[in-house]
Amino acid sequence: MNQRTDYQMMLDVALAEARLGVSEGGIPVGAALFDLHGTLLGRGRNRRVQENDPSIHGETDAFRKAGRQRSYRNTIMVTTLAPCWYCSGLIKQFNIGTVVVGESETFAGGLDWLRENGVVVIDLDSADCKALIRSYITDRPDIWNEDIGEDG
Repeated sequence: MNQRTDYQMMLDVALAEARLGVSEGGIPVGAALFDLHGTLLGRGRNRRVQENDPSIHGETDAFRKAGRQRSYRNTIMVTTLAPCWYCSGLIKQFNIGTVVVGESETFAGGLDWLRENGVVVIDLDSADCKALIRSYITDRPDIWNEDIGEDG
């Protein structure tokens, strides 16, 4: 199995979380943390709306559910949307080595900063991820703007 296929399989896990999140009335951003062999360590979704907790982004949820790891250098954070500054900080703080994003066209977050700081970033440019988040933004611009810290 080639690396691209592995990343797509990983993204499918995150995408399932994003779809679950939107079915619960939340923001459709899902994430998963894997080791370099493709073993799933933790999966999660943005649950800010469901839990009334602004700190539960997809990446933080997956990270928490993975539990303590001796090191995160050899882990891969997979997320349906480029990580925001909050989640980019988590990735940098814990030295997560690779980030795979479903898409960054709708929202670029801290990807350039992560690259500048030595994190390998792979953007799969997923049509499914784009369609899911863009539909949500159209339907719920108020919640989307709240999530990304915009007043608009």
